[in-house]
Amino acid sequence: MGLCASAPKSRTNPERNQFQNHQKSNLFSYNQTNPPSTNSPQKFSGQVPPQTTTSPGGGGAGGGGATPSFSEFSFADLKTATNNFSTDLIVSESGEKAPNLVYKGRLKNRRWIAVKKFNKLAWPDPKQFAEEAWGRGCFVAEYMPNDTLAKHLFHWENQTIEWAMRIRVAQYISDALNYCSTEGREVYHDLNAYRVLFDEEGDPRLSCFGFMRNSRDGKSYSTNLAYTPPEYLKHGRVTPESVVYSFGTVLLDLLSGKHIPPSHALDMIRGKNIILLMDSHLEGNFSTDEATIVVDLASKCLQYEPKDRPTIKDLVATLGPLQNKCDVPSHVMLGISKQEEAPLTPQRPLSPLGEACSRKDLTAIHQILVMTHYRDDEGTGTNELSFQEWTQQMRDMLEARKRGDQAFRDKDFKAAIDFYSQFIDVGTMISPTVYARRSLCYLLCDQPDAALRDAMQAQIVYADWPTAFYMQSVALGKLDMHQDALDMLNEASGLEQKRHKGERRGS
Repeated sequence: MGLCASAPKSRTNPERNQFQNHQKSNLFSYNQTNPPSTNSPQKFSGQVPPQTTTSPGGGGAGGGGATPSFSEFSFADLKTATNNFSTDLIVSESGEKAPNLVYKGRLKNRRWIAVKKFNKLAWPDPKQFAEEAWGRGCFVAEYMPNDTLAKHLFHWENQTIEWAMRIRVAQYISDALNYCSTEGREVYHDLNAYRVLFDEEGDPRLSCFGFMRNSRDGKSYSTNLAYTPPEYLKHGRVTPESVVYSFGTVLLDLLSGKHIPPSHALDMIRGKNIILLMDSHLEGNFSTDEATIVVDLASKCLQYEPKDRPTIKDLVATLGPLQNKCDVPSHVMLGISKQEEAPLTPQRPLSPLGEACSRKDLTAIHQILVMTHYRDDEGTGTNELSFQEWTQQMRDMLEARKRGDQAFRDKDFKAAIDFYSQFIDVGTMISPTVYARRSLCYLLCDQPDAALRDAMQAQIVYADWPTAFYMQSVALGKLDMHQDALDMLNEASGLEQKRHKGERRGS
């Protein structure tokens, strides 16, 4: 189950605002990657998080709308994560009968992922598929544990979705589409209730797989004719106006709680039979005025002529004022249990850094990283430069790091992010300590996704560095992924123990 986040959205829990700009959310599960050479292992890229990511306002590169950095996996990695694509781990709505299977898997770093495996026969143009797959990498995404909107609307067991939550879902989808549109991804293919998934908090996410296409120039092979805009049936093209049409069909789902052909729904709306359109399970539990506004919006979205439909920004403007129960978490309105934070009980005694990370004591972590300075960078083998590189780039790069260190010591963490990003962007010299420090800066700026990304990057640079795992533990804890945080804490303390044993033997 893939995901996409959206534009800034005020919510009750600022630490888990899933639809803020993607410095705080896991955005698209695709990446611009080059096709592999013929002698290299096959790779698949995705966001896990790179989690949830980022940023127009300051993500992975410290701001400026930089492209997110994503993790890359070999086919062997994905086979291991999914137990050789075991049928027991299929989470697609139709199980093994689905044309393209989605598997639940777990990476070595304990992160849960969803892996979409495409059937060759389901893609008419294999060559174009290969180009699209390598260009977008829509294979691996963060796993969404609380099912799809379709499941909650059409196949619920204990309770249906209450009215306020349905409005929230509509608003979040419109926010997501609006954000994606402003970032140059105006076309979303096959928007429907199966594309909307719910995360650990019960907040809705938009599947990243809707950004894939399988032919050029905006053409798409629709997988569900019930959601197909009329212009696609005529011309075989999906446009931004087509996305609005599909959004209208999702509004019908939210209003009625069942699949209703758009033409039939429009007949009911013209006949003023709004009550007949509404989900009977909501009787007496929704605002007629609000329902009338949503029905009118759905009617506009479903107009035959694309030019007669509202824009994405119109959707956001109409749905925003309808929000209520803003102080009630999504998981409560959905009636799902939220994983409670378990105390971190490591398997072995912890170092001072480990103790600080287990408490998520960012002040103590900051003090330790300041005192440690760059000792752990020694011997990583990442900083050997040619004479030419020294003369051309080294002075500016080291000056950026020096300013970042000063800002870090002075607790000016936003400035530290900017300076460290300048150092990282040059790319001539790679420092795991800089990634660890920037990770902490992101945590102190309430950007746990970006913090996790940097901690993972520090691990890539220095595979057995305990600090990288400790920082991942803190970021995962901030993301409410408490078991994963504990796993990382234990792994970090184990690496520290091995290091100390090696030092004792060496002495």
